Amino acid sequence: MFLTCEGTFGIVPATMDYGGEARPGDFHAGYQEIEGINLGYLQINGTQMFALAQVLSDLFKDIPRTTISKKMETLKIKSRRCDLKELRTLKAINSVPTRAVKCSLISKADLEALCTSCKSLGPRR
Repeated sequence: MFLTCEGTFGIVPATMDYGGEARPGDFHAGYQEIEGINLGYLQINGTQMFALAQVLSDLFKDIPRTTISKKMETLKIKSRRCDLKELRTLKAINSVPTRAVKCSLISKADLEALCTSCKSLGPRR
């Protein structure tokens, strides 16, 4: 179901301290093909995070959003709001519309669980 990352878009310049370690909040962006759809992601603190807006519009476009919301609630999937730097990066890799003023992120593990749970759901009629 899930393929490995095909490559990264680029690395957001890290702010280095004098000890040579990256500060918290540094991340990089890339793309991953999931279910045949290329989704942009941010790698934040070692976790791949996907824009919920892109997941809903591209991956689950044939499933009502209320159904997805109920599945997320049942699976206890929590989304997290991205900060301005993350939002700008998601806009740069075309994962969210340029007009977006906010965005929620879900982890790859939660996305995998959601995909598995939604396998039995068919498109809207």
